[in-house]
Amino acid sequence: MSNISPQAFVDPSAKIGNNVTIYPFAYIESDVEIGDHSVIYPYVSIMAGTRLGSRNTVYQGTVLGAVPQDFEYKGDRTTLVIGDGNTIRENVVINRATFASGETRIGNDNFIMEGVHISHDTVVDNDCVIGYGTKIAGSCQIHRGAILSSNVIANPGVRVGTCAMVQSGCRFSRDIPPYIVAAHNPIKYAGVNATVLTNAGVDAKVQNHLANAYRLVYGGNTSLFDAIMQIEDQVPQSEERDRVMQFLRETQIGVMGKL
Repeated sequence: MSNISPQAFVDPSAKIGNNVTIYPFAYIESDVEIGDHSVIYPYVSIMAGTRLGSRNTVYQGTVLGAVPQDFEYKGDRTTLVIGDGNTIRENVVINRATFASGETRIGNDNFIMEGVHISHDTVVDNDCVIGYGTKIAGSCQIHRGAILSSNVIANPGVRVGTCAMVQSGCRFSRDIPPYIVAAHNPIKYAGVNATVLTNAGVDAKVQNHLANAYRLVYGGNTSLFDAIMQIEDQVPQSEERDRVMQFLRETQIGVMGKL
């Protein structure tokens, strides 16, 4: 049984789970799914193609599944898939994908603050924090546990690595590697994200090894390829080291602060 205000508009074909609360003046189109125990506050718009999991809370003025702001969009029936346990605060806009073959995806247990815009075909993993007014362009990847502070601008196609933090006001057009703090404009490497790593239970010795790995990337005049080889030779193996090397190898647009 759900609690749906008679003053909300809910298309009869929308699939509403159990114990869902929908407040007055919410607008929910057809081809929408809302999972159990979710809360939809007033003036939220959930557009066709949105799949919302369980235990999500969506605050006033948010638009989920908005039409992509992409000149290549030709009216395809596209999707936005949101997992479980997310908090989506006021005035957030998340676009669905551009093409039927694509998908905008938000994982589980993310905190998306007021005024955030997440564009078409972007993927946000689990346990991320997206700060006030941050704008994420199309086809980006935000990996698990990443933190984007307030008023960050992520340009199209960038990746933000696991447990990386991008400080307030930064803008970037290249990938942000895992476990680091990125700061300033132009954006620069500002050390290993020790606070988040400690909270995640990463041993201090491994944190030191990660710091040494990034000294090889950012502290010399070597190419990125050579830096990866040096990391493999000089930095003791760990899950975190291997994740850094894989991320660096897979970059298509280069990494922040490294030509």
